[in-house]
Amino acid sequence: MPRRRRGEGVCVRGRDDERRLGADRLGGELGERATLVQFSSAFCAPCRATRRVLDEVARLVPGVAHVEIDAEAHLDLVRELDILKTPTVLVLDAAGRVVRRAAGQPRKADVIAALGAAVAG
Repeated sequence: MPRRRRGEGVCVRGRDDERRLGADRLGGELGERATLVQFSSAFCAPCRATRRVLDEVARLVPGVAHVEIDAEAHLDLVRELDILKTPTVLVLDAAGRVVRRAAGQPRKADVIAALGAAVAG
C-alpha cells in the first residue's frame, strides 16, 4: 500500500453540513444505506484501483452503491465540493449527506470503517 502523505486521508464532516447530493446530481442512484462517490479522471492509475476497491465494498455491504464521476466532465460539482485531486471519495449517508471524505487511493478496511459512520447516523 502506498503511504499516505500529510494532509491526505479521511476528513470528517460534522452532521451540521446539510449539503445533500441526489441521484440527479450524481448521475447514479443512491444506495439504500450509503453511497460511495468517486471523483476520477481519465488517465489516473490510482482511480482505476480505487474503482476496484469501491466496487468490491459495494458488492459486499448490502444497501451500498458506488457512483463514479468523471471530474473533468463535471467541473461545476468539482468546484462546489472542493475536489482538489483524483481520486477523491465521498461517503454519503442514506439521505445523500457527505459524512466522510478522502483524497487518494483508499484501503478497503478504511472504506468499510467510513461506511460505519454513514449507516450509524
